[in-house]
Amino acid sequence: MGKRKLSKSERHQALLQAIENDPFKTDEELAELFKVSIQTIRLDRMELRIPEVRKRTRQLARDAYSKVKSIGAVDVIGELVDVELNVSGKSIFEPEAGMTFEGNNVVRGHFIFAQANSLAVAIIDAEVALTGFSHIKYLRPVQLGDRMVAKAKVERAKNHRFFVRINTYVEDELVFKGKFIIFAMDDHKLLKERDTVLAEEE
Repeated sequence: MGKRKLSKSERHQALLQAIENDPFKTDEELAELFKVSIQTIRLDRMELRIPEVRKRTRQLARDAYSKVKSIGAVDVIGELVDVELNVSGKSIFEPEAGMTFEGNNVVRGHFIFAQANSLAVAIIDAEVALTGFSHIKYLRPVQLGDRMVAKAKVERAKNHRFFVRINTYVEDELVFKGKFIIFAMDDHKLLKERDTVLAEEE
């Protein structure tokens, strides 16, 4: 028996969820996902007042970057599309050809890590945030052409330490996960820690 076709209202709910999970999804990809025409997806978007992908991602990125204090836009690997400081965040990253191993289309692991690490730092509400610890696991290779969606969540905070969990997906498949401890510091703490280190060296 074939899969039941979604009603219009069901498709609208599923469409909203799909775009929330991956704001970079194009009309073509959404049409393929829901087994409808591209025109149907465009009409759905108009009814739901969802802008097309370029406007959607520009708006999300503008809102996200306006909140970030701890890292410059050029230091973020991928595109920030959602930031709630000290709570959660999301970024999207499409690797380029120069990021793969020579001779195949497998993306080098340090780019996958860099997306996760920069997202973990970006969601911390501090002028300076530094990675103190990470425990990571690669679950399957990422290929050139894959679109990686990294999701961050602050699980707990203690003093100036934030424990951040990152899960990175391609489509709905988990490809990378990590736990990060991020240290939030202000100038006073940095000077104090510097003086402590200098005192220990004397």
